[in-house]
Amino acid sequence: MSKKVVVISTSLRANSNSDSMAASFCNGAKDAGHEVEYITLRGKQIGFCIGCLACQSQGECVIKDDASDITEKVLNADAVAWATPIYYYEMSGQMKTLIDRMNSMYPRDYKFRDIYFMASAAEEEESVPEKAISGLQGWIDCYAHASLKGTVFCGGVTDCGEIAGNDKLDAAYEMGKNL
Repeated sequence: MSKKVVVISTSLRANSNSDSMAASFCNGAKDAGHEVEYITLRGKQIGFCIGCLACQSQGECVIKDDASDITEKVLNADAVAWATPIYYYEMSGQMKTLIDRMNSMYPRDYKFRDIYFMASAAEEEESVPEKAISGLQGWIDCYAHASLKGTVFCGGVTDCGEIAGNDKLDAAYEMGKNL
């Protein structure tokens, strides 16, 4: 059965390694026959959550920027994939900012069930993405029907495009293909 998939690349660098992973995931999902929407945060205007909690009663954020459109797309997706560079052993700040701004989804009906995570970093230890995954899991835990279905981490890549030819791109592709 075909799924509607939203892939969010949170790196602000063009040709970033995590962006390459997101593209591989997209290709795998498309090759499997899924409807895929790729969203990059590069060039998007996403302000910080101001903690007013108006979204809990209004069902939408009072801040009118690109976060609102992205939130609607995530609400209506069957699967959501996140791709981020790891900064100081954590998800990128722009990924966390978007997650915070998606607070308006909490009281609303949502379709997504399957969440996927991809990350790249200069550091190579397998433990590097643990805090980022934990942060994402905190968001997932707010949605009783959603769960983290897969992760791919590529360490040892720093410069833009350095991931080219790395087998983690194949792993991201397969994760997308098998969702």
